[in-house]
Amino acid sequence: MTEFDYFLWVIIPYVSLTIFVVGHIHRYNKDQFGWSAKSSEFLQKDHLLKWGSILFHYGVIFVFFGHVAGILIPKGFYDVIGVTEEMYHFGAIWFGGLAGIAMVLGGALLTIRRVNSIRLKKTSSSIDLVVLFILGVVTVIGFSNTVGYTATGGTFDYRETIGPWFRGILTFRPKPELMVAAPLGFQLHILAAFVLFAIWPFTRLVHVWSLPLEYLTRKYIVYRKMNPKKAVKLVERKN
Repeated sequence: MTEFDYFLWVIIPYVSLTIFVVGHIHRYNKDQFGWSAKSSEFLQKDHLLKWGSILFHYGVIFVFFGHVAGILIPKGFYDVIGVTEEMYHFGAIWFGGLAGIAMVLGGALLTIRRVNSIRLKKTSSSIDLVVLFILGVVTVIGFSNTVGYTATGGTFDYRETIGPWFRGILTFRPKPELMVAAPLGFQLHILAAFVLFAIWPFTRLVHVWSLPLEYLTRKYIVYRKMNPKKAVKLVERKN
């Protein structure tokens, strides 16, 4: 293992996670009014937003819990509760694959909507586009690993390598040697994810911590046009 390997699999993760935690604390203390998703529904309400939002957000939730199940929970736990290797990989491939497809399709629809709308372009910042790009990179590479490697019978077991490595990072007992032999696709997926974590506190992604599950079942905001004459009469009545 080289010093560069140590830099990739110890220094970068800790720098990224430190920025993630400290950045959120700073953002919450200094910019609570900007702590939102900056909804663009009132600018342009269409089917791209509706289906893109549904697919992407539900996909994210299932992908998140899939990563928790595969990375944070030790492999030995599944052996104890009777989940065999075949059962685990069946769920990882099919359920994880469907969640990945939902994320890819949803993200694509939301990206197309944002880059093709003149009104949305004018209200979008450069960091919004950077977030979409990095999210796309993380999602596509992760989905490609599932479909192109795990589903085709690859011998690499991330539960015996990436899982223990990441848990070691969280418990301050890093084992970078576990990541050195990991396939390139998995390495790129992880590095892209740490880039995302590092910029997270400074983007609209902070809205994830503001009751995200409630967002999935809330009703869409409806804006109706009003006849100017009726609006004037209503104002006159109130006055």
